[in-house]
Amino acid sequence: MKEQREWPAGLKRTQSRECVLAVLERAQKPLSAMEICAEIEKGGGKSAWLSTVYRTLELFEKKGLVVKLALLGGETALYELNRFEHKHYAVCLACHKIIAMDNCPMERFLPDIQDAGFRVLGHNLEIYGYCNECDPKNG
Repeated sequence: MKEQREWPAGLKRTQSRECVLAVLERAQKPLSAMEICAEIEKGGGKSAWLSTVYRTLELFEKKGLVVKLALLGGETALYELNRFEHKHYAVCLACHKIIAMDNCPMERFLPDIQDAGFRVLGHNLEIYGYCNECDPKNG
């Protein structure tokens, strides 16, 4: 089992926060607050309040521990541990499966911005389509 990271300085350590962090450390993909709740309950038999998970995620985001993703037009917020890696995802329109992309197609793109003093700090890119299981052309 992967060793848990050191507890973040300046953040009160509570059982619910430990549970949320542990789920995010094990996650292979971004998760919704409901998925995190379900994982906590499944993993240790502990009950998890959705409101507590949301508050914890907001705090973790403010402290830079997690990254919040608003995929599918902002319909669902997903969270992942901030591993300080640049990532983009493709999302299946049918089953909402999230697939990590291995590269950033925006790496060499230089936007043409009228304000010459504008400094670009980052970007979001979402790719939508169908996974192999859901693609109507495969049926």
